[in-house]
Amino acid sequence: MDGVVIVTGGSRGIGAATARLAAERGYAVCVNYRSRGDAADEVVAACRAAGVAATGVRADVSAEADVLTLFDAAAELGPLRGLVNNAGIVDRHARVAELDAARVDRMFRVNTLSAFLCAREAVRRMTAGGAIVNVSSRAAVLGGAGSYVDYAASKAAVEALTVGLAKEVAGDGIRVNCVRPGLIHTEIHASGGEPDRVDRLAGTVPMGRGGTADEVARAIVWLLSDEASYVTGAMLDVAGGR
Repeated sequence: MDGVVIVTGGSRGIGAATARLAAERGYAVCVNYRSRGDAADEVVAACRAAGVAATGVRADVSAEADVLTLFDAAAELGPLRGLVNNAGIVDRHARVAELDAARVDRMFRVNTLSAFLCAREAVRRMTAGGAIVNVSSRAAVLGGAGSYVDYAASKAAVEALTVGLAKEVAGDGIRVNCVRPGLIHTEIHASGGEPDRVDRLAGTVPMGRGGTADEVARAIVWLLSDEASYVTGAMLDVAGGR
């Protein structure tokens, strides 16, 4: 497989699993991270062990200057073929009546603005076509009531970006799709104060269990690949039926 894939938030969880699998499929990989340099180094090493070029780039993808730095660094590996907009955050459970402007602003900057900025740069640089995969959440459909409506809303905006951008750039040979993970075993739940959330809610999943980062990564890498050549503007749920 020719070309480079950028994975934002690639040092852990779904991002790390996606970077490793993309490398196994032959892509050169640019692993973006904000603070977990040690974890990013491990992912980069795993990608190189798969026989491809790989690099780690520290960048806050909610900051425009950092996004430009990230894409310039990725260009040193080769032509850009794919972008996975995976970087994202949650916060502690709170009802809408308890939210303040600072929290909502941070949520949308990290989860939504970053996707816009990175998608913009990808479109500008994918001169020979390519694929963008945005990582949303089933929360965008379910609403996150009583816990994190702000997170759900930020992901719903990413889904609107997916649909609109897919239509804008289809004629340029660029496909834009979205994966909607459900309850997945990753560190993000601990960062929101609920390390046991997946196990606690597993009974609400028709398949009776939480998913794995590798299961989500397989969906993402399929959407990046030529096997999904006639798929654009799509939402793919990886949620066990929930």
